[in-house]
Amino acid sequence: MIIETSNSPNQSKKVRPKKDIKFIIIHYTGMQSRIESLRRLKDPKFKVSCHYFIDRKGKLIRIVNDNKIAWHAGKSKWKNFTNLNNNSLGIELVNKGHKHGYQKFPKIQIKSLIKLCVFLKKKYKIKNSNILGHSDIAPLRKLDPGEKFPWPLLKKKQLCISFKSKKPNYDKKNIKDIREIFFKNLFKIGYRYFNLKKKGAKDHLVVKAFKRRFLQSSIDGKIDQKTLEISDFLANQ
Repeated sequence: MIIETSNSPNQSKKVRPKKDIKFIIIHYTGMQSRIESLRRLKDPKFKVSCHYFIDRKGKLIRIVNDNKIAWHAGKSKWKNFTNLNNNSLGIELVNKGHKHGYQKFPKIQIKSLIKLCVFLKKKYKIKNSNILGHSDIAPLRKLDPGEKFPWPLLKKKQLCISFKSKKPNYDKKNIKDIREIFFKNLFKIGYRYFNLKKKGAKDHLVVKAFKRRFLQSSIDGKIDQKTLEISDFLANQ
């Protein structure tokens, strides 16, 4: 695996111990071009960076060393972790994103990503459940890597959580509050930014984030039967 280096000043001064690295967070750049994306990730005035950058031809560039904190996750939560910059490695994939003409991810780009994730997972003993998209940890703010990202390919390589269909842990005929069951499942999986006890105005954004990951053919803010079942399989596997 060939990794070029192009250092960004946007990183912590402090060196973090290897044991602190527990997550891999996958992003898309969301900008018009590769050049523009790299420039921003290295510009001190934007205060944004990542550890690894993969262009659409599969070229891999290290922007920040693993033992330094890169600024890629922003305000974020997953399980009992907040501000996931401290405990994660950020990978940026060149893609124009939803604002500029969202693209499919080229096979060669995903091939490089998979090689990198296999290497990092082994090196830092990262759990499959801790390989996440930006929208998983910041569902109210972020859409990336989005519904075109091939999570099923990563699943085949054991690089993310998966599930097997089975009998649900609830009685389909006697569901009183589908929202309550769904969000309890999400909380168990690791999602945050919602209230378990009462509806919130931004609940639909969390539902959409979940669907972008696990039900990519139907991205709306509705908790339908299929969405509920998937959440239940994941929460109780």
